[in-house]
Amino acid sequence: MTSFKFLFSNGVVSHSGDVPPVTTFLENHPGAYTTTRSHNNGACLLFWERHLKRLSQSVRILSNSYPQLLFEATKFPKELSPPLSAISGIWESELRGLVNDSMSKVLPIALKERTEGEELSITALVTGNLEKLSETENLSRESVGEFLDVHVYIGAYAPPVFGTRENGAHLAVVGQGREAASAKYSDWVRVRKSLEKLRPPPATDLLLSNDGDRILEGSVSNFFVVCRKDKVEDKGKCSDEKESTDCFEVQTAPVGDGVLPGIIRQLVIEVCLAKGITFREVAPMWSEHEIWEEAFITNSLRLLQHVETVSIPDSWDSLDLKSWKEISWNKKQFEESPGLITRTIQKEVMEKAVLEGYSSGDFV
Repeated sequence: MTSFKFLFSNGVVSHSGDVPPVTTFLENHPGAYTTTRSHNNGACLLFWERHLKRLSQSVRILSNSYPQLLFEATKFPKELSPPLSAISGIWESELRGLVNDSMSKVLPIALKERTEGEELSITALVTGNLEKLSETENLSRESVGEFLDVHVYIGAYAPPVFGTRENGAHLAVVGQGREAASAKYSDWVRVRKSLEKLRPPPATDLLLSNDGDRILEGSVSNFFVVCRKDKVEDKGKCSDEKESTDCFEVQTAPVGDGVLPGIIRQLVIEVCLAKGITFREVAPMWSEHEIWEEAFITNSLRLLQHVETVSIPDSWDSLDLKSWKEISWNKKQFEESPGLITRTIQKEVMEKAVLEGYSSGDFV
């Protein structure tokens, strides 16, 4: 796979050597962002319309409740002047135009660099410019682009093959849930980095919990478990129907508990409803891990990835220690991975990816 990076920022396209890693770029720029990737040899972008909608929602949430996470400033004022509430209802339509215009400047260049069989990862970041905002006399639909800067970062990406043991996720529960979880914002990259010292080998992803029992989500993903109904309800109804989807229940923490309303998370809910798979928005509890039959995580790059193991500290208080080496870990190993429900949902999500693909040619 080739290795290249493109960044469209402040009207200029930068290439590879002049572009930092995407995590470094996000750490150094506040704002709302979203990440997706191409599909089918770069022919389309996955769930682009959903990403634009989520990006605008994140900008609106941050501007109304957490402006310090949106605007670049060394010293943030207690109140913004002028206030942003006057235009909070028109973020989506205006941002759509701003982001798509930026995409049209850099995506065609990245597509030419792409080699056969290679995909692109695409991150769009929206940062507020406090200086420009203070100079804006009248907030209006037309003025949104004057104080919001759009950056588009594109790199090469090789999607992992679903279902193989070597591509399964190994998870470790290591930290508290995120602030302002309803929005996707770049400052979380900095917080996430601080948790890395607690990642035990061979963990590939980190999970979040506020109490060491109820698991909220991953640091870069949403987390799901699959339980057999007969074990949940203790009624033995499905004991002889191992291969029936009617015998299982999918669980994931509700948004109200403080988790990111991920795009693939919503797709999983839609798939479960369409396929008649019981779905319950409740935080999976480690104290009930013995009834977990399967687990998987979702995000917009890997889409859906089955879980091989979940590790958690023997004592939640031990997370105050300096490194993973000082912590005693308990581990859950999944025997059948990926299982029936995980495979069924993954197949349906991939079909939706094709149906909702946004043509890359629209940006050329």
